[in-house]
Amino acid sequence: MYQFNHRVVANGTPLDRRFDNVALAGRRAGYSPALFGYTDQSVDPRDATGPDDPRLSFYEGVLPGFDAVLDLPEHNQPWLDWLAELGYDTSVGSPELLKTEHERPEEHSIGAFLTDRAVEWIAAQDHPWFAHLSYLRPHPPYSAPGEWSHAYDPADVGEPIAPDAGGSSFYQLVLMVPRASASTDPGALARMRAQYFGMISHVDNQLGRLWDALERLGMWDDTLIVVTADHAEMLGDHGLRDKLGYWEQSYFIPCIVRDPSRREMHGTVVDRFTENVDVMPTICEAIGVPVPSQCDGYPLTPFLSGERPPWWRTAAHWEFDWRGYVLRQVPVDWPWDRTLERQHLATLRTETHAYVQFGNGEWLCFDLAADPTWRTATTDPAVVLPLAQQMLLWRAQHTDRLLADMLCEDGGIGRWPPMPTDWSSPAAG
Repeated sequence: MYQFNHRVVANGTPLDRRFDNVALAGRRAGYSPALFGYTDQSVDPRDATGPDDPRLSFYEGVLPGFDAVLDLPEHNQPWLDWLAELGYDTSVGSPELLKTEHERPEEHSIGAFLTDRAVEWIAAQDHPWFAHLSYLRPHPPYSAPGEWSHAYDPADVGEPIAPDAGGSSFYQLVLMVPRASASTDPGALARMRAQYFGMISHVDNQLGRLWDALERLGMWDDTLIVVTADHAEMLGDHGLRDKLGYWEQSYFIPCIVRDPSRREMHGTVVDRFTENVDVMPTICEAIGVPVPSQCDGYPLTPFLSGERPPWWRTAAHWEFDWRGYVLRQVPVDWPWDRTLERQHLATLRTETHAYVQFGNGEWLCFDLAADPTWRTATTDPAVVLPLAQQMLLWRAQHTDRLLADMLCEDGGIGRWPPMPTDWSSPAAG
């Protein structure tokens, strides 16, 4: 779902219990979805036992429907316990141990620990299984484990995109956030980039170990694989690090799907806009579950079959909300004050342009054909107006339709296709 529908705008935003999700879809297909890593979900406060329910102050919960075989919230205690068994001093805690992953061999990394536990679990399965492996890496702190910490020469990692001397008011605000600002020292920037590239290769290596295990266990030709990420990384571009804002460096992520039943398309590269909202519909179709009407994305199934649907999207979309920074500082007069809703942006990215709409009324439009670095703006109405209208259509055509598709007819609520008889099921959405 798009953010403007599910409204989980940040880590710590409660997930509305009425929404379906990929784990619940897996259960409807007969699986018991297993989690290795984390899903970072906050409980719907309406399900709390009271104001003292500890879940109300914890955002690293497990998405409903998953069985947490290996739960790794921020403290990563299972990993620390394992490192202690290996003889390491873990009293410094998880943050420091992640900063120093380059000092230990890869086989003792948090990524290798997760892979080991997942392979052990998969090998013990005697029935069809469904697993979500959530690797922390690549992610700050910038420290690649073992050999990957020196796999890339800082002199060879390229220079980041230089900061924009002008920039929007939002950009100037972001530059003031310590966590977001990258070092201005060229050497430090190069080392950060080299470590990040090393972390990517580390995860590639761990996935290779997983693929090898599936082949060894005779499961390679029966397993649907989807590889993607929740965000990307600024990595010094525009003077920033981490993930934030409207720049595509924060959103340009991998999407790899291997369907063992469609061998003829293996190795194919599809140069079309996809979005994370496409992942759940794709998995639903693969496991034989109807795609819930709440889904804003499209199944990637046509591409897996070699088709090029003419109706496919012609732009990518993303949103960013920073109300959390304001909520801690500015008193808000409910319910009429819309201060928080102004701390938001939406981006529409076509092949040639990017249009950014801010909640406070400001906007930006970048000519990516002329300058792919997102630093050349245009105010030409002939360019800007169609993009603004396209964004309006995107939002209009994807507003929440949970109840809108139903009508009170013939003495009750009727719809096509008919609603399921189990009204308590998330499938009813």
